[in-house]
Amino acid sequence: MLKTRIILVVVAALLVALIFMLPKSVVENESQLQEAAPDAAAQGAGHAAIPATLSATIKGIRAQFQSNSSNQKNAIFADSLRTLYTQAGQFDSAAWFAEQAATFFNTTESFLKAGNSYYEAYTFAMEPARQEELAEKARAWLGKVMEADSKNLEAKTKIAMTYFTSNPPQGVALLREVLAQDPKNEFALFNTGMLAIQSRQYDRAIERLEELKTVNPNHVQGALLLGIAYQNKGNKEKARQQFELVKTLDKDPAVQATADSYLKDLDK
Repeated sequence: MLKTRIILVVVAALLVALIFMLPKSVVENESQLQEAAPDAAAQGAGHAAIPATLSATIKGIRAQFQSNSSNQKNAIFADSLRTLYTQAGQFDSAAWFAEQAATFFNTTESFLKAGNSYYEAYTFAMEPARQEELAEKARAWLGKVMEADSKNLEAKTKIAMTYFTSNPPQGVALLREVLAQDPKNEFALFNTGMLAIQSRQYDRAIERLEELKTVNPNHVQGALLLGIAYQNKGNKEKARQQFELVKTLDKDPAVQATADSYLKDLDK
């Protein structure tokens, strides 16, 4: 999934907060979700088709979820559906079923799955109202994780990121807390770098992304964003170095094409 996200991480960094991959829509088909979960919230437009074999597996487990009277078995089915809907790129459905499982299991692990699923759905949501609805859900479940483990800085960083569509100062404050606790936190460094690019604070972005590069020289998305930051600062040579680095770090054809497109821009 990270390899496909990198294609549009540039768009996310420059134009729209937290949207990384537009082609993989979240589940936004009310009738489909209601078939599995009648109480789920109504949603909007269409979504990408699911491969036939995966769709058949989902349909079979969903039927068992609907017909079973055992709460424990239903929770197990719900957790399986969370995994399958995530594989299908239908993150709203994955989050809904993760919540059903977490409500029954009531464990930190299940809270984390629900929080991560809602966060995933949030990052792909297109409409502001839907974004905020999913953000609140993500914060609620990840908050439970933080209550159980205050040192879970990934959960804290994700909570911070959910504020950037509604309360940016709160998000900034939380990210600063994360970096104060762990100055080498890769997830926080990457996101602060991305946010700095969004706000056109390129010097700040370069500072954070260079720190990330020191911590993890093989961070593909970080290398890409660092190249973009240098490009926007007018430093073509350093930008070129970063885009060439991306090509050496990940041989996926889509990643190669993305890096090549930016290298081509530098030659114009």
